[in-house]
Amino acid sequence: MVIDNSKKLKTAVEENAQQIGTGGVFSIEKLQEVQDELEKVNEQASEEVLEIEQKYNEIRRPVYEKRNELIKSIPDFWVTAFLSHPALGELLNVEDQKIFKYLDSLDVEDFKDVTSGYSLTFIFKPNPYFEDSKLVKTYTFLDEGSTKITGTAIKWKEGMGAAYGGNPEMKGNKRPASEDSFFSWFSETQLKDIADGLSDEVGEIIKEDLWPNPLKYFNNEADEEDSDGGEDTDEDGEDEEDNDDDDEEDEDDG
Repeated sequence: MVIDNSKKLKTAVEENAQQIGTGGVFSIEKLQEVQDELEKVNEQASEEVLEIEQKYNEIRRPVYEKRNELIKSIPDFWVTAFLSHPALGELLNVEDQKIFKYLDSLDVEDFKDVTSGYSLTFIFKPNPYFEDSKLVKTYTFLDEGSTKITGTAIKWKEGMGAAYGGNPEMKGNKRPASEDSFFSWFSETQLKDIADGLSDEVGEIIKEDLWPNPLKYFNNEADEEDSDGGEDTDEDGEDEEDNDDDDEEDEDDG
């Protein structure tokens, strides 16, 4: 037997309308007006939050530039920070690490309209691997909800492209296996639209996690925080075992 739920729903609505009466209908209409008013306030709040975010992006910009200048004076800062990051460190193979020693500066910058996208810029010192001094990955948020991602087509020096270029034909949002080069990331999503819930996880991690405080990873503070948490757990476990032993001794004495 097939039950027609639409009929049951219609009947319930009709019965509910009869019970509400004229006064109730008027209240529901007024409630809808208040709900519409609330939506307008929420829209205004969202617009003002964006304005504040854009304002502080401009304020933070010179501070980021000052930080980058200081980082340049610290040997192997970025390769150390990347390797210490639990997710990014797994993406650098041994040969990638050699290139990262030439990474002079990293910059993450939102577009002026923060809702339209951002860019990641890697500045390299002259090196024996590629001609480029700057590698850029750009994320443009499109109106239909997808993201257009473009990356620098690296100009590898003779004999280097095959070793470090990776596979530009890779598809999907999964990173390559550890033996593949991190630098294939610049081309694997080149001119590709990311939609349907997919994302470039590497770009998001760099922007949202590494970039705000790279010093934390350079100093291995993230690992220390995890270790501290583990020690607390172990100590708690030991305390519980001690308490259990004490309880058993009390029972034996009894």
